[in-house]
This record gives sequence, C-alpha cells and structure tokens, in this order.
Amino acid sequence: MAKTAELTPLGVASLALLAEEPMHPYEMYQILMARHEDRLVKVRPGTLYHAVGRLEENGLVEAAGVEREGNRPERTTYRITPAGHAALDARLQDMLAKPVNEYPTFPHAIAEAHHLPADVVVDLLEQRLIALEADLDFLTGAEQAVTAKGLERKYWIDVTYQQAMLRTEISWIRELLVELRSGQLPWDNPQPTPSELSNKPKEPLGKRS
Repeated sequence: MAKTAELTPLGVASLALLAEEPMHPYEMYQILMARHEDRLVKVRPGTLYHAVGRLEENGLVEAAGVEREGNRPERTTYRITPAGHAALDARLQDMLAKPVNEYPTFPHAIAEAHHLPADVVVDLLEQRLIALEADLDFLTGAEQAVTAKGLERKYWIDVTYQQAMLRTEISWIRELLVELRSGQLPWDNPQPTPSELSNKPKEPLGKRS
C-alpha cells in the first residue's frame, strides 16, 4: 500500500472521483473538466491514465470490469479499494491541517519588482488586475450556476475559497497601485545595467559640460 505522502494532487482527485462510483479514466477526465477542476489540479488524459495506473499498482484502486462501445478500444473501469479510501482520508486530513509553502511566483515577483521602473510595474499590475477580475467573474458565474442547480454548498466551497483569495489579492494590488501612482511609496528607477551603459550613445566631446 502506498504512503499517503505519495498521493499526488491528481491521485487525490482520482481517488475522490472513484469514491463516488466506479468509472474509466476517460470518464474521470471528462468529469474533472466539466467541473472545472483543472483550475485546482494539472490534468491531461495521459497523466490521468498514468495516475490511475500508479494507484492500481499500489492497491488503492482495482479493475472492476472492461467495456467496449462499437469499434472503440476497450475501456477498463476502476473502483476504489478499502486501502484507497483509507489513503484518501489520511491524505485529505494531512492537506487540511498542515499549511504548505507552495512557492507561488507572484510574491517572488513582487519581492524583486524594485528592479523595474515604477511606471512599468504599474502597467504590469494593471494587466494582472484585468486577469484576476476575469477569474473572479468566472467563479461568480460558477457559483450562480451550482446554486441554481441546488447543489449542496459542501461540494463547492472551494469556489468561495478561491473567490476570497482573488478578492484579497485584487484589493492588495489596488492599494499598491494607489501608493505607486501618488508617490506615497518611493520608487527609485533601477540603475542601468552594464550592457545598457555600453549601448548608450556617446555625446560628442564638444557638447560635454
């Protein structure tokens, strides 16, 4: 049996789907995409098949049958095993309880943004705001859709979590933009690099002060 730490995010998503009912990997992929879970987990058909294969090797899932439709290739349906249920529960408990530094790129970019001119930083952050607001609009629409369907909130609380995170980042960026535009946050232009200095046109000797 695999250790819970060995369960990848895609492995967790796969076990969670099979905990609902037996299905074949392509069906699993279709459901993940229909639920927009590719926003949470990197998923491709090939990687999903590989993930299910690893779960089977570790005794967390098992083949439940083989089916064929017309001239299509045979498809193996999988179901979760008792060991799979135990591994899924243990991994979820671990993920919920322990914060993990996932090294997101934006805090790193902000930490090094002083290397860029202030007007460039403002322009880039404005671009980011547009993208974030589009993401928030998408999630708001998703919330309205699942609410209209009467789906219990416990199945989509991740949507409200993502909304909260987006609203926080949007608010923080807007405040930073106010500081940058007003000069409240002093921002010296970065020093030119040696290559920029070497490419700078030289003034004629007679024009030098």
